[in-house]
Amino acid sequence: MKHFDVDVYNVCMEPTHITSIASPTLSEHKAKGSRFLGYAYPLSQADDLKPLLQKLYDEHPKAVHWCYAYRLGSDGMQFRANDDGEPSGSAGMPILRQIDSAGLSDVVVIVVRYFGGTLLGVPGLIQAYKQATVLALQDASRLEKPILKTFSLRFSYEKMSEVMRLVKRTEAQMLSQDMEMEVSLSVAVPKSHEATFMQQVQDWHWLKWEA
Repeated sequence: MKHFDVDVYNVCMEPTHITSIASPTLSEHKAKGSRFLGYAYPLSQADDLKPLLQKLYDEHPKAVHWCYAYRLGSDGMQFRANDDGEPSGSAGMPILRQIDSAGLSDVVVIVVRYFGGTLLGVPGLIQAYKQATVLALQDASRLEKPILKTFSLRFSYEKMSEVMRLVKRTEAQMLSQDMEMEVSLSVAVPKSHEATFMQQVQDWHWLKWEA
């Protein structure tokens, strides 16, 4: 493992939390006979989306579209917008823009459409998917989620109590632990405590660590 220096000042300036939603919500918007049901869910990883979609397929077998968008993570680089057969850019992107406008991450919104017999055109679809998303998100309670940084630590067993005091003081989560000739730990440290954590591990020359 490498032991390297970091700029603690820059760590302190980085965001420490993301804003998500606390629980699922449901909205309904009608446009020229079509019904748009907006389902907003907390979402931690993209793999969790499939069972949510399957649940809505099962609940709404007569619907014609299940469009969605999500954004994940603290850097905002994980996202997807899906039109599910609607004209390109008329569903997924309007949903995603409302997630972004609300300043949210770790969120997916799925809008289920029942066709009412009248074509809405692209502008009408954009407005309908936007409004269903706005209604779903405005009813959602906000949740501040700490951004976590993972560290791998290796040290001799007699230093265990010192390391565990640091883990507790910085509210780090224990991810894994292995104790043989020496102790190996993997911990997730909240960004709000990262500077304190890194300053301490850099001072411990007996500790091998990497981020």
